Amino acid sequence: MALVQELGVSPENIIYISPCKQVSQIKYAAKVGVNIMTCDNEVELKKIARNHPNAKVLLHIATEDNIGGEEGNMKFGTTLKNCRHLLECAKELDVQIIGVKFHVSSACKESQAYVHALSDARCVFDMAGEFGFTMNMLDIGGGFTGTEFQLEEVNHVISPLLDIYFPEESGIKIISEPGSYYVSSAFTLAVNIVAKKVVENDKLCSGVEKTGSDEPAFMYYMNDGVYGSFASKLSEDLNTFPEVHKKYKEDEPLFTSSLWGPSCDELDQIVENCLLPELNVGDWLIFDNMGADSFHEPSAFNDFQRPAVYYMMSFSDWYEMQDAGITSDTMMKNYFFVPSCIQLSQEDSFSTEA
Repeated sequence: MALVQELGVSPENIIYISPCKQVSQIKYAAKVGVNIMTCDNEVELKKIARNHPNAKVLLHIATEDNIGGEEGNMKFGTTLKNCRHLLECAKELDVQIIGVKFHVSSACKESQAYVHALSDARCVFDMAGEFGFTMNMLDIGGGFTGTEFQLEEVNHVISPLLDIYFPEESGIKIISEPGSYYVSSAFTLAVNIVAKKVVENDKLCSGVEKTGSDEPAFMYYMNDGVYGSFASKLSEDLNTFPEVHKKYKEDEPLFTSSLWGPSCDELDQIVENCLLPELNVGDWLIFDNMGADSFHEPSAFNDFQRPAVYYMMSFSDWYEMQDAGITSDTMMKNYFFVPSCIQLSQEDSFSTEA
């Protein structure tokens, strides 16, 4: 909250969405005028009531992509059935409910999850009206992966429903959290194969369909994992696929493979099952769209280091910057060095004069 305010954002435009708030944090929000926050259970609602008298709450509802399943205990959001109970509690505690928030995980591939989420949100709005609450905000969350195709697909699904459930004349403010969309494509991660193991095809990992093939399968260990750039893998599926950097023939055989981080921890599995040509120690893999939830302080686990960052841009973008008056003297030093594993295509290479 302090960081956002330092950037000049006014308190009324800040939403405190942490699902598990410390009392000290709620008191800080009250002190600096951050009044809008989310809630998905009765205990959290009582904490807010005791420590923030001016709070305006968005009920955080669960979506179909994160109800149940083996990872259900790691997700947040209340069920539609429980919303009535929370509204009753809010009325008794004199907490103001002003809207609904939901979040569809970026790992969810079914756009129908948005259909059900918007329908549920409309039900909660109607429910809240019965208790006398004035609802004026809908937060459709984030989960946008950074690809224009995915964003257009989501827009195609939700736009007609927003017109039906929350028309413009209703005065309801509709917001989203597209942070991942903006930053995902900003970073590409290059990882090095540091070790490999040959295993039987049907013993690579649980859940892999047995093919009856005598071909070997491979476990590759990389120099980065869940205690580094792949930390988000602990809570949701990976939204990018590995690309082999070295050139290989089109007819080269592909083998069942799994990718692991360097920790030797059973949680440090990055890709459970994929098809790759046989790789060797020292080969590189490239992961696109790694700008979201990856560049952070590394874990102290085994003293892993944060990967080095190199800045790259295309030939056309470079000259566009020069046309805008940004000279090579001031910027070239930041864009000159590129790791040996990444090579610009010929059309993107800089001329000697540049």
